[in-house]
Amino acid sequence: MANEISHGMPWDKMEEECGVIGIYGPGKDVARLTYFGLHALQHRGQESAGIAIGNGEDIQFNKGMGLVTEAFNEHKLREMAGQVAIGHVRYSTTGSSLLANAQPLVFRYLKGMMAVAHNGNLTNATEQRHNLAVTGAVFQTTTDTEVIVNLLARYNQSSIEEGLMKTMIDIKGSYSMLVMTEDRLLGVRDPHGVRPLCIGRLGDAYIFASESCALDTLGAEFVRDVEPGEIVVADKRGLTSIKSMIRAPRAMCIFEYIYFARPDSNIDGISVNRARRAMGRQLARECPIDADVVISVPDSGTAAAIGYATESGIPFEEGLMKNRYIGRTFIQPSQEMRSQAVRLKLNPIVKAVEGKRVILIDDSIVRGTTSGKIVQLLRQAGAKEVHMLISSPPITHPCYYGIDTSVRKELIAATKTIEEIRQAIGADSLYYLSEEGLLNTMVDQRADLPAESYCTACFSGNYPIDVPQGVDKFTMEGCGC
Repeated sequence: MANEISHGMPWDKMEEECGVIGIYGPGKDVARLTYFGLHALQHRGQESAGIAIGNGEDIQFNKGMGLVTEAFNEHKLREMAGQVAIGHVRYSTTGSSLLANAQPLVFRYLKGMMAVAHNGNLTNATEQRHNLAVTGAVFQTTTDTEVIVNLLARYNQSSIEEGLMKTMIDIKGSYSMLVMTEDRLLGVRDPHGVRPLCIGRLGDAYIFASESCALDTLGAEFVRDVEPGEIVVADKRGLTSIKSMIRAPRAMCIFEYIYFARPDSNIDGISVNRARRAMGRQLARECPIDADVVISVPDSGTAAAIGYATESGIPFEEGLMKNRYIGRTFIQPSQEMRSQAVRLKLNPIVKAVEGKRVILIDDSIVRGTTSGKIVQLLRQAGAKEVHMLISSPPITHPCYYGIDTSVRKELIAATKTIEEIRQAIGADSLYYLSEEGLLNTMVDQRADLPAESYCTACFSGNYPIDVPQGVDKFTMEGCGC
């Protein structure tokens, strides 16, 4: 794709991981339900989408590159009939966007057919891949999900539940995973609970999804979240829970609440929107500024900006208009337009910022490139002052659990002081929410989950799951995605 940018413009964000949804619903149009559920999870991955359907005898599947609407049409959905389905939207964590890597992965083994969809990243994937290859395993993709597939096939003498439990012992890292046979659906969450997975019910049908917003889209009732280390089976007997023997400290990814999840989702009993507003209120307590207006970088900074405005008494206004019709892939602008590429996505509302002291709130800064361009746009629109406040601590370490952060040297907070970052982006002041303030905010949302329940490795470098030594970034495809 020489004349395209596969991930859109270089954006100052951590990239999403992937999204999964599974439906056990005899008598229902599970393909269409899965399709609409994937729409609700589109924010978690825009590179490819796939659906696999089990009809009791075999599994058929369709997948394609791009958005859900690009990968599927009415004709494809009508051809996919069955009683159980899993779907996947993908963002590759190391950049290899190939149809071969699109999920779900469907395979035949001794006892029939199986499909797997995975959100997360295995930290020991390279080691397990080598061990499997030495014993004759063949790989057709570069995803770590195929490691899981091979392990499940290796344990084919056991029941699928026992095979999953044995596989969980072998693999390390993060995973919210759906496994489907011709007539059964299983959901599993890693022992640390890094990635989210919830359960819903639609009449007699059971639904597993990365986020509760997908359940809302389908009109389903939220039942509960899958617990860390739990395997949940949906079949003709109903819903069955199996607790893994593996014990590990909970380490839910805190960036689900800061940025990744949709604000209308609830994850592990916490409203994402309320958490973000609370982060903004804490930001106002930590960094009060004499200003005229609070604006946000839409959309992920908006809830925190409203929280800041509420706490500070400074009015919130829409100061930047987002173009919502730019996909992740678009024709590269000409050389003379590249410096203005940010305008393709954001444009200032002049009357909201002209002649004013502006507080600009965003959820994070990764590389700093786009933040500087946004500050410049606001100055060009007549802003008297621009104070940039971030509703998370500085990102100083890469993520190994299914999020595409740069190698550490490309993380601006890993190589520059806050004052140097301020100068680089051209803001009058720059403040990041403290890690203590962030964690206290999360504890306020759910008191029975202490601060240690969240993974903050991208801020602190304290990784809850061992990562390979001497590497800064995986070379094999992550996220199963």
